[in-house]
Amino acid sequence: MVDVSDKPESEREAVARGMVVFSAETLAAVAAGDLRKGDVRAVARLAGIQAAKRTSELIPLCHPVPLTHVEVQVEASETPPGMQVEATVRCVGRTGVEMEALTAVAVACLAVYDMVKGIDRAARIADIRLIAKRGGRSGEIRLE
Repeated sequence: MVDVSDKPESEREAVARGMVVFSAETLAAVAAGDLRKGDVRAVARLAGIQAAKRTSELIPLCHPVPLTHVEVQVEASETPPGMQVEATVRCVGRTGVEMEALTAVAVACLAVYDMVKGIDRAARIADIRLIAKRGGRSGEIRLE
């Protein structure tokens, strides 16, 4: 692990986004609540929050970070049809929370995929990326 003991603590935030793309018919089934596994949005949201909290267990050499806030939004998208996932993660610490935000999005997308794969074999996870980060030495960075 990188030694961050000399870095000052600061408020840090990262926002990541991703997408699960599937057919319009699958989107209609999700919206109607017709999936056997339950509420896609609720399950994906909880999966993302849990993943953010366990990032250091999943990613080698990633510092355990005392998170102060994790928000995962899972929203329907018409174009392309599917579900868009966005995670915002905050902490006060010596290292950033980009990995936590990205992990939250990745696992939330996996949860969506798991819930729709039985009715849409062509579903796919797409475009997981960091949108913005702030805090620390690099200040604020907006990538979108």
